[in-house]
Amino acid sequence: MTARFIVLYETPADPGAFDRHYRDVHLPLVRRLPGLRCYTLGRDAVAVRGEPYYLVAELEWDTMEELRAAFASSAGRATAADAARLQELTPVRSMIYTVDESVL
Repeated sequence: MTARFIVLYETPADPGAFDRHYRDVHLPLVRRLPGLRCYTLGRDAVAVRGEPYYLVAELEWDTMEELRAAFASSAGRATAADAARLQELTPVRSMIYTVDESVL
């Protein structure tokens, strides 16, 4: 089983300020999350309906318990606090889920 945390960022009013904060502040915090196995970023994700997302982040842990423990840690609390700052710069949606099976 794999646990994933997906974050969808809408287009910010000031993309330059968002990108600087994300790169210089948020990424270093995320990289300190315990047990983080994989972290990918994608740009200009086109929604099937609605506007495209500016940035999509996908974080992966081996288990849901490890994901929860990561965000309960001091690094996780610091990352969550900074995520609130990012939400001031642009609307954000997020979700967590487990991958139970691969079908292909």
